[in-house]
Amino acid sequence: MSGRDMEADEGAGRPVRVLLVDDQPLVRNGLRVLINDHPDLTVVGEAGTGGEAVALVRDTAPDVVVMDIRMPGMDGIEATRQVTEGPAPARVVVLTTFDDDEYVYAALRAGASGFLVKDMALDDILAAIRVVAAGDGLIAPSVTRRLIEEFAARPEPAPPRRGPGGPGGPGGLVTEREREVLTLVGRGLSNSEIAAELFITVATVKAHVARLFTKLEARDRVQLVIIAYESGLVSASG
Repeated sequence: MSGRDMEADEGAGRPVRVLLVDDQPLVRNGLRVLINDHPDLTVVGEAGTGGEAVALVRDTAPDVVVMDIRMPGMDGIEATRQVTEGPAPARVVVLTTFDDDEYVYAALRAGASGFLVKDMALDDILAAIRVVAAGDGLIAPSVTRRLIEEFAARPEPAPPRRGPGGPGGPGGLVTEREREVLTLVGRGLSNSEIAAELFITVATVKAHVARLFTKLEARDRVQLVIIAYESGLVSASG
């Protein structure tokens, strides 16, 4: 697990640093006002293109980049790939419209930690930024599960992972309890829901999830969901 996944207390006491990337100034202005109205969040920069975003990530070191997809020049997918693979990677939340599924699949492959739709409630956007800044992926059952199901079924696979029983699977890497937790993560359950399902504490769930990040080399919860689908632990039918 990379340094940015060490989500404990390194950032405690300072606001989450957010970079806004959208080619529509009105969208950026609205988000900036919304974010800066909350003391635990602060906007450290704005960009109108993917190229500008890549440069600003180097200059401002944001915790979270809220990234549009369709922009002139370098689009949000390539920008996401570059800022998540760079020497000082940032977490990316893609901001898109519900119908842009192709772009969302590509954004997940590029390293996005989550995605939002532009007609979401403003409070949900703020919550998503906080979730991703804390080292998690954004798993919104109303949108994410459908997208992950489609992603997992596509012929172009993500990089090979170890899956349940065979050379490509988590087989011997994870314990039976970790496999149960991974399955429930793949179904979109929160930590508290997993705890209730398995009759264990939330702290224990968090410990299992942290070990899954390390063992499966997953960047965040979105990647765990993808692994669960690719491994066959969860199917599109549930």
